[in-house]
Amino acid sequence: MKKKDRVGAQINSGSMADIAFLLLIFFLVTTQIATDKGILIRLPPKPDPNEPPPDIKFNQRNIFKILINSQDRLLVEDEPLTDVSLIKPKVKEFVLNNGRNPDLSDSPADAIVSIKADRGTGYEIFISVYDQVEAAYMEMYGEKVGLTADQFRALDLSDPADKAIYDRAREPDENGKPMFPKQISIAEPTKYGGN
Repeated sequence: MKKKDRVGAQINSGSMADIAFLLLIFFLVTTQIATDKGILIRLPPKPDPNEPPPDIKFNQRNIFKILINSQDRLLVEDEPLTDVSLIKPKVKEFVLNNGRNPDLSDSPADAIVSIKADRGTGYEIFISVYDQVEAAYMEMYGEKVGLTADQFRALDLSDPADKAIYDRAREPDENGKPMFPKQISIAEPTKYGGN
């Protein structure tokens, strides 16, 4: 007996390209791509070109100076510093001085932390220094309301109870001045080193 030649079963692949294309579109539309948000810093308002710049007078002792050179070396209050993690306690000591030590700030409301870098300064060291300064302020705010810095940072400002805690940490003193105004000055980089 002779076997019949059978045609094998075939899958219609004409619409396979359409299905693949639809799946591709679906995943492109529904996938969220993570984007870097950068450092959130509130910039001062643009000055009015018709008005002269304000004459700001301040006591030099109220400025905590952090300098970063193009080799990523630190100079904190005119002293070399190799460990970035030591910046946080130094900033806290400076801000919370309240005029006790004549080499430190007059009061927390007058304290300014100045960060200045060279053009060749690495992003990593700059971000590390900025994070240490921010962490010092977060610790001060948290300690004022009995929280750790991480707990204070994790407050959900859309929750009324957390918002009340946040507002209590940032409330002004009896004279109406902010207790710990976060006054961080990022000076324009100098053109000494790097590209």
